[in-house]
Amino acid sequence: MTQSPYIIGIDLGTTHNVLAYTRADPPQGQTPEIELLEIPQLVAMGEIEAMNLLPSFLFLPEAHDVAQGGLALPWDADIDYAVGEFARNRGAELPARLVASAKSWLGNTGVDRTAPILPWDAPAETRKVSPLEAMTRYLRHLRDAWNYMLADDDPAARLEVQTIYLTVPASFDAMARELTVQAAQSAGLTNFTLLEEPQAAFYAWLAAQDDWRGQIGVGESVLVCDVGGGTTDFSLIQVMEEEGNLGLARVAVGDHILLGGDNMDLTLAYAVRAKLAQQGTQLDNWQFRSLGHSCRQAKEKLLGNPELDAEPLVILGRGSSLIGGTIRTELTRSEIENILLQGFFPAVARTDYPTKKPQVGVREMGLPYAADPAVTRHLAYFLGRQLNEQEGDETVAFPSAVLFNGGVMKADAMQQAVLDSLRRWGDNPTLRKLPSVDLDLAVALGAAYYGLARKGQGIRIRAGTARSYYIGIESSMPAVPGVPTPIKALCVAPFGTEEGSDAQIIDKEFGLMVGEPALFQLLASTTRKHDRLGQEVEDWRGEIDEVATLEADLPASEAQQGGVLIPVLLQSRVNEVGSLELWCVARDDDRRWKLEFNLREGER
Repeated sequence: MTQSPYIIGIDLGTTHNVLAYTRADPPQGQTPEIELLEIPQLVAMGEIEAMNLLPSFLFLPEAHDVAQGGLALPWDADIDYAVGEFARNRGAELPARLVASAKSWLGNTGVDRTAPILPWDAPAETRKVSPLEAMTRYLRHLRDAWNYMLADDDPAARLEVQTIYLTVPASFDAMARELTVQAAQSAGLTNFTLLEEPQAAFYAWLAAQDDWRGQIGVGESVLVCDVGGGTTDFSLIQVMEEEGNLGLARVAVGDHILLGGDNMDLTLAYAVRAKLAQQGTQLDNWQFRSLGHSCRQAKEKLLGNPELDAEPLVILGRGSSLIGGTIRTELTRSEIENILLQGFFPAVARTDYPTKKPQVGVREMGLPYAADPAVTRHLAYFLGRQLNEQEGDETVAFPSAVLFNGGVMKADAMQQAVLDSLRRWGDNPTLRKLPSVDLDLAVALGAAYYGLARKGQGIRIRAGTARSYYIGIESSMPAVPGVPTPIKALCVAPFGTEEGSDAQIIDKEFGLMVGEPALFQLLASTTRKHDRLGQEVEDWRGEIDEVATLEADLPASEAQQGGVLIPVLLQSRVNEVGSLELWCVARDDDRRWKLEFNLREGER
């Protein structure tokens, strides 16, 4: 990376965006101080306020709804959309014009994430953007806000040239990571590295400790329980001894679980709708969507302020005879805690895993939410799969400490439900909670600290890739009627492969089809953490999942006609943003073909 005066940490969240920063080279003798950018944003028509949270909401008004200059920002007088606080508040009243949960859509493989599909289910005449474009606009707002506040006329201080650490869910697959990269590049950012959010939260904890080694010891593992607006992320970080010193290693990452604040907001909305129905008030579909956004706002205020007991809800009328005028009700703290605790944090057994139900053959397109809403059951499944994995003579211990992250975990009752479950499962009443940094800010603060750690000014967590990656290899065998040719999984990037590292399988050649379209499968596993580079797995169903199938027409030489099988060696590289590249190197000449499995489906 090029030299820059600042190190930037950006939490590009489902609910909020945060930017933290520090000097890359503070004056001699001074400890680097990590600060938060106060982000100017529209809070009301014609009114700008700087806040350390930029809500991840995009409001797309129609032309006749925008007063002249009403959406203007200090750096863009002609902007025709709003990002941030005003977008969230106004969008709750007009949900057909509000883009929310764009980050969740970015990880949804069932849709074209580059097509203008948001707001989802909005009328056809409504302005729409792609999930990729929405994320780009959030990053662009952060860029312009930084340049307005801190760069002034200094080109060297502009955000585009700083060293940036951009966070993503640990469970994001390679394609979702690549789309995040594309969003950053479209916003003009080039000098950045991706960092897993649970790791960033742990780095924030490390930065806040005077002596972290006095709080956790060799052999212990720490569970990072991160329940945010769109996803639930679990990671295990183990304390180990390295050359006489304590070290940290991220040893396990959970699956991508689309379960978080969005699910909870919808649950609260259903509860409030039922309460209104008992009072004789019925809501149509768009009023219900508005109610969902209002419940989200009320939940955030109640969880963020323990002194509040209730928060009013206001739903605009639709002019029908059934509902005349504005509907008013409220959401209480006790309702939130009772509804969410029972539905999302029930007391379950250690072997009580997420329930599965028969899938309906035809369904509406949308976000693929987790079928089981119980966070505790997903946690039991994660620990059941990941613990006691052999690592030489060592095992991954049941967690003895928990670090919470994510806005959902602000509620003490929800933290306590997780702690009670873990103490019961591990038969360890002394299992403890590590003190969290601000749950809204920790990821950005930790990302900035990680940048310092990479410069030798802090402790680093040994991590690398969160999965073992494989390519599908067709077996060499005679054709058998009715029996498809078996596909082996060839490990090309073992679990924990460090960014920027290259590896080559030197003890075996493979045949590469060139000169005609061919299919290439990328596979991955979060549980097979000990497979070696070049190891072939024949019976891999159940432990290894398909990430992508790409069709590519790799060029043959001018002398070759049609499909030709070329003997090649395979090289893999995990680049600096954590994405996988696979190189096929011809045995007999200097030709090389690169497959980038991190791109959108159908590209290479």
